[in-house]
Amino acid sequence: MARSGVTDLQVFQRAYVLSLELHRASLTFPQIEQFALADQIRRASKSICVNLAEGFAKRAYSQAEFKRFLLMALGSSDEMQIWSRYVADLGYIGAEQAGAWEAEYREISAMLNGLLRRVLGVADS
Repeated sequence: MARSGVTDLQVFQRAYVLSLELHRASLTFPQIEQFALADQIRRASKSICVNLAEGFAKRAYSQAEFKRFLLMALGSSDEMQIWSRYVADLGYIGAEQAGAWEAEYREISAMLNGLLRRVLGVADS
């Protein structure tokens, strides 16, 4: 049975749930951070999902476009690993929460890398 859409991908589901969690947490950051740091991490976390969706929609017409959007999603996932550290180091979330976010974004990045390898036809090593 064929997939009906991007929302069927486990990597999308995980990134989406995490982006909602991060969005809610970012709303508790100090007011001074709402238009800079909080906004940036909300955009980066959501970027993973929307780039997956846009690339997935274009995959039948252009593998190059699919790859391009997967790479952007991967970049945002790796970016979120760093932002997780920043918000913990600034004291906006606990170290345990930051570690959980970093670990989940590492897993999401690994999943995106796997999807990229499949798109490129590269065997897993």
